[in-house]
Amino acid sequence: MAVTPGPSPSYSVVLRVEFPSVPGFLGRIMTVIGKTGAKIDSVDIVSLKSGRRTRDICVYCASPEHADIVVKKTSAIPRLKVVDVSDRTFMLHKGGKIEVTSRISMDNRDALAMVYTPGVARVSEAIHADREKVYSLTMKGRTVAIVTDGTAVLGLGDIGPEAGLPVMEGKAMLFKAFGNVDAFPICLATKKVDEIVAIVKAIAPGFGGINLEDISAPRCFEIEERLIKELDIPVFHDDQHGTAVVVFAALTNALKIVGKDMRKMHIVINGIGAAGMATTRLLMECGCSHIIGCDTAGAIYEGRKENMNPTKEWFAQHTNPRRLSGSLRQVLKGADVFLGVSGPNLLKRRDIRTMGKNPIVFALANPTPEILPEEAGKYARIMATGRSDYPNQINNVLCFPGLFRGALDCGATKITLKMKLAAAQAIAGMVPAAEMNEEYIIPSVFNDLVAPVVSGAVARAAREEGVIRPNWRNTTALLGRSRER
Repeated sequence: MAVTPGPSPSYSVVLRVEFPSVPGFLGRIMTVIGKTGAKIDSVDIVSLKSGRRTRDICVYCASPEHADIVVKKTSAIPRLKVVDVSDRTFMLHKGGKIEVTSRISMDNRDALAMVYTPGVARVSEAIHADREKVYSLTMKGRTVAIVTDGTAVLGLGDIGPEAGLPVMEGKAMLFKAFGNVDAFPICLATKKVDEIVAIVKAIAPGFGGINLEDISAPRCFEIEERLIKELDIPVFHDDQHGTAVVVFAALTNALKIVGKDMRKMHIVINGIGAAGMATTRLLMECGCSHIIGCDTAGAIYEGRKENMNPTKEWFAQHTNPRRLSGSLRQVLKGADVFLGVSGPNLLKRRDIRTMGKNPIVFALANPTPEILPEEAGKYARIMATGRSDYPNQINNVLCFPGLFRGALDCGATKITLKMKLAAAQAIAGMVPAAEMNEEYIIPSVFNDLVAPVVSGAVARAAREEGVIRPNWRNTTALLGRSRER
């Protein structure tokens, strides 16, 4: 029987209940809810009147179905009335999660004359005469477009641009909260590669960087590649490279604990989409040669005919040198590392037992990983997931806010391999050697030092490679002097 995730804030509900004002009744309610396996987070007073009490009970559940059971069991308590049930996640999203605000107060005629007509015309003329001034005189130098077509949203798949918008809003919040980068969701009602490329190129003048998000493979590879070539601002597909960077950082520290050499690792990757491909390429750049990729048809090897595409053909030609075939479970035997970027509940405890000594398991499918930590048990020496309710959360938020912050600050024109590796090394370095252990191989997403450290490392790497805008230092110096005056 598969292990299921426990109660989570993601599935929390607030039950407003009214019941008799008699001793022990609230305790009875708590007992009923507790027997469902849910977790009570808080109880708040709403009102006391006419011998009746009204309380708001916040309950963490494990799924929407679990929440329905909680409501049903609570409603069945004699003399109790469930007045209302609120889904906290939906309440949080009501009306959207982000807004545009002004950085300058508009409370007098002088401000109006400078921020808009007639004063703004002088600024527009200055940019027309020197296009590079757009970086210092507008929002462009601190703003990123988050572009999606809604074809690969989280673990939900092709749900469309409208349904992808809540995720893009959340991404914009993360950019601002962790990197102080202003980001705007751009949701496109097209899946055509040529149209997406054309649209992004057309809107690029208003942004300092492009973050591609939740675009399905293999189209995402061509879209990113073409935009990198055709734009002079950083283009970064976070599902690919953000994942790769954070995985590489976590793996760097995990290998220190087990005392193994990354270049000699036998690595099995399940899921050869955006994240799987980018992580493979990054690992190969760093000397890993024993990599086997798997998909729903099993191991990918040169000569396989089933379920192939150009991306998997490349993968087959550059990995799995022994051309091993078979299912995921079969090729996992003896492996040092399992990296899952695929789907839920694909492995059992017995599969982890067949891996090599001190196995490292990164099960990153969200919201339900390929194998839960409870299921892997003691057989995984080091376990990581993409979830916040377990140790070692592999989360892209450790990468993209700081990476874009650094790229914008130094005027980078692209994101290079060296910049990605600098970000990964900076993230790994945020875990002190004296504190590193099996449940602490990656810093917390709430460590507010991560983004500045990543930002600095990325900017240094960009300067060393020379992938920054001409005369960028003069532009920023002029901006600084104008502020001093």
